[in-house]
Parts: sequence; structure tokens; C-alpha cells
Amino acid sequence: MDVINQIIRQSAIGTLSNWYKSVVLLVFSSIVVTLFTMLVILLANASHLTTNYSYLFNGNI
Repeated sequence: MDVINQIIRQSAIGTLSNWYKSVVLLVFSSIVVTLFTMLVILLANASHLTTNYSYLFNGNI
């Protein structure tokens, strides 16, 4: 816990109020949890995905 507190103190939000620090950490952790959940869902459904690497070209240059 000391390491986390030291990182927060030396970061850009270290001088702000505790309420603002909590909001920033909550937003950051919610983004991380959302990304991790999306990765798990993507890996769980990877066999159902179809990928197409071609570009549509309509002849207009």
C-alpha cells in the first residue's frame, strides 16, 4: 500500500484533494475493468468472428 500511496503522491494528482483523487482513480479503474471485460468477451467468442482484410474500391480515384 505504501508503494501505491507514493506513486499517487508523486503523480499529477498528488496535490489535489482526496475527493478528486478518488474520482480520478475510480474513472481509471472502471476503464481498465471495461477493457479487461471486453478482452475476455473477445477471446471467449473468437471462434465466431469473421475477419475481412480487403478494402472496398468503387473505381473513383
